[in-house]
Amino acid sequence: MSRMFTWADAARIIVLLAVSFLILMPIAAAVLGGFKTNGELRVSPFGLPEVWHLQFYGEILGGRRFWVYLGNSFFISIMTVGLTLVLGSMCAFAFAQTRFFGSRFLFGYLLLGLMFPVAAAIMPLFLTVRDLGLLDTAWGVILPQVAFGLAFSIMFFRTFFKEMPSELFDAARVDGCSYIRFYFTFTLPLSTPILATIAVFVFVQSWNNYLLPLIMLNDREGYTWTLGAMDFRGEYAAEWNRTLAFVSATLAPAVVFFLAAQKYIVSGLTGGAVKG
Repeated sequence: MSRMFTWADAARIIVLLAVSFLILMPIAAAVLGGFKTNGELRVSPFGLPEVWHLQFYGEILGGRRFWVYLGNSFFISIMTVGLTLVLGSMCAFAFAQTRFFGSRFLFGYLLLGLMFPVAAAIMPLFLTVRDLGLLDTAWGVILPQVAFGLAFSIMFFRTFFKEMPSELFDAARVDGCSYIRFYFTFTLPLSTPILATIAVFVFVQSWNNYLLPLIMLNDREGYTWTLGAMDFRGEYAAEWNRTLAFVSATLAPAVVFFLAAQKYIVSGLTGGAVKG
């Protein structure tokens, strides 16, 4: 017998719709703003355009600078995701499946990274990147992002790996399967949900990162889209419609990536939930 619809269900739906509206309304306004003239933006910032002006998006998508910024952001984000997944999953596998002296202390020490914001370490980070000769390169942004993303990824990977049936690992060990082979043959294929979940969070965080590129990158040819948006805004200071079109076009890849992987996110988060 199906459960009756209650006032609590109605209130929950109303709250969810209200929150969704508050989140989606600014995004919709930005996308629509790219089709309006500046006069329409001042008169009706949230309404539909009276005339859909496609030339603003056309100029941006047809220009070289937009694709340079997009390509730089893609390279930095993809490399950050790849390195974070590989290093984080390997470290977490060692913590989940092996016992060694100081493992609990080392795991707790790594988790301290969750409480250490990038802004607090920006000066020593800048000096380290400079001494390594990585200033004004993509790797000067990628490596710090990976370092600060490892604590988050290791925590979720370790919990997910510990939830895997121990009988599977015991049977593999009896058959002579090494740790490395078990990691690649069994662990990774069964970890698609948590891999997708962490990949989405790391990708979106890297894609929207502004502080690290601002500190590490000076050459415009190496700018990410966040720096490119500020540079574009400075060039077209009085033309908000062009700026909104630029921002909307650069946000699209992150939204598409999130939507493509959303079916894995819930199962990944629940499977990697923190337990005692």
